[in-house]
Amino acid sequence: IGWYAVQVNANDVACAGAPPRWFVATLLVPEGFSEGDAGAVFDQILEACQSVGATLIGGHSEVTYGIDRTIILGTMLGEVEREKLIRTGGAQEGDSIVLTKGIAIEGTALLARERAVALRAAGVPGETVEKAAGLLANPGISVIKDARTACASASVHSLHDVTEGGLAMGLREVAQASGLGLAVEEGSIPVHPECEAVCRALGLDPLGLLASGALLVTLPASEVPTLLAALEREGIDGWEIGQMLAPEEGMLLIGHEGETPLPEFTRDELARYFASSK
Repeated sequence: IGWYAVQVNANDVACAGAPPRWFVATLLVPEGFSEGDAGAVFDQILEACQSVGATLIGGHSEVTYGIDRTIILGTMLGEVEREKLIRTGGAQEGDSIVLTKGIAIEGTALLARERAVALRAAGVPGETVEKAAGLLANPGISVIKDARTACASASVHSLHDVTEGGLAMGLREVAQASGLGLAVEEGSIPVHPECEAVCRALGLDPLGLLASGALLVTLPASEVPTLLAALEREGIDGWEIGQMLAPEEGMLLIGHEGETPLPEFTRDELARYFASSK
């Protein structure tokens, strides 16, 4: 839990074009939580901070009545020159959309870890379940290196890490924040084979599944080859999946049957499945 709190906050800072530098953590624990347990959590936080190049600079901890699990509230700080600040809403009409690593890393891994028995019962091979669970570590959910590479190699207009609601909602968030429309080619979207297998078995849509670990980048179309080459040098897979359009064009998914509205998910597919399978 400490590792996760650092990673997701570091991703947000990286998507603003800043390296993560300083982390503040608030630890709320239930009754019966020992000093040793607290030490173990903060050891996780310190290790995670070190892995992203940040320092734990303060925070707060307390026993909180009425909760039954540990809660960490984190804030990551970074520093970037004003003219280099990148915003989710910075996409420009005509920009190409690039996606790194593929989908849906985190949601697939969590389903494989939490519902391994159900997946095997649905016919997913044990080896596939094991590989799916391993996605949390490889390629992992950090987009810091992706964002750093993009900023160093191209004229990036927008960065956005894909989280709850999956790729579909991540794309919608970029378009809405930028006041634009977009079109995405369904056949260009890289879906991990393990994600396809897990989603097919459980009746889920990969486009709406928690997808931390993937980064959306918008930039001038002419600079896409340079970006993809830079990502490849860093061992990061990247794909051009679509284009930002004028707002009146709407948000489109271009598939084998032509243009359809980009799906909208009011609830992440992971949360929906967990709620329905209690």
